[in-house]
Amino acid sequence: MRSPKCILVTGGAGFIGSNYLNRLVPRHPEVRFVNLDALTYAGNLENVAGLTDQPNYSFELGDITDSVLVERLFDLYKFDAVVHFAAESHVDRSITDPTTFVRTNVDGTIVLLQAARNNWKAGQGLFHHVSTDEVFGTLGPTGLFTLNSPYAPRSPYAASKASADHLVRSFGATYGLPYLITNTSNNYGPYQFPEKLIPLVLNNARQRIPIPVYGKGDNVRDWLFVEDHCAALEIVLFQGSIGSTYLIGGSQESSNLGLVKALLDVYDEKTGQASGHSQSLISFVQDRAGHDFRYAIDSSETQKELGWSPQHSLIEGLKKTVDWYMKHSSWLSNILDDSYRTYYKSQYDNR
Repeated sequence: MRSPKCILVTGGAGFIGSNYLNRLVPRHPEVRFVNLDALTYAGNLENVAGLTDQPNYSFELGDITDSVLVERLFDLYKFDAVVHFAAESHVDRSITDPTTFVRTNVDGTIVLLQAARNNWKAGQGLFHHVSTDEVFGTLGPTGLFTLNSPYAPRSPYAASKASADHLVRSFGATYGLPYLITNTSNNYGPYQFPEKLIPLVLNNARQRIPIPVYGKGDNVRDWLFVEDHCAALEIVLFQGSIGSTYLIGGSQESSNLGLVKALLDVYDEKTGQASGHSQSLISFVQDRAGHDFRYAIDSSETQKELGWSPQHSLIEGLKKTVDWYMKHSSWLSNILDDSYRTYYKSQYDNR
């Protein structure tokens, strides 16, 4: 088992990064965690507020594309590992503004890799790059993404993450940089910004406003509760084989429409409404450009090697998610500022 002493976690105030830090910081007091986040619209210090008094946790405000800052932090903290979450991650936004996705997801990754290369001798350190199953493109009605699946990204977001994956592997091959890559399916759970489907549905349901569903809602995703993902990432960090890629999926497939209906049934039950009450809010809108039909991951090799498996069924995960958002309604209200409302209108008002 590896024993890193100081880890740079990028994007640790975002959705998955904050869940990761909230899990690992108290469980590993022997490790110092430094959270570097630019606090863009999806990054929120409230997500990690419970860590501020932890002696092994520090927050640094900054952009991963700022090479001077990143080099200064490497010099200051003497990192021996990087866990790289920071990314623009919403497909719809990448269609509207692909340049920003290249800047953060590609340019930011190369800045981090160069800093690691400059500060670590060959064979030292560890660069863990957290990626997505969308780099593999789209599936038909059957089949799963495997470690042998070719890269075939179909959106600017997916292409930017695929580029980052290739850069990480190239630094391993060219400079001897120790790395790990994980590709995961659709995450959901606490602290997720409501541009993503599940918190968007919950936010609209509580406001009793239409819930947009693309096309006929028949696009299929494999859903993974974020706590299960972070448990896998923890094992990968300490036990994963250097130079390996691990696929992390929930094995919980659902069409978008089926997911929305199941989520609304849970919401109605939790709020004391009659079954099916909120389904009347569903509004079908024009499908987005290049909408991939289906994603699904075969994580059997990851489970076999690391002894990990997802612990939540989709319904169990949805219930915990609804409970969290109901308990943290003030968190949701605080992040829904005018910029989000403007973006929301641009995405759905004319569909």
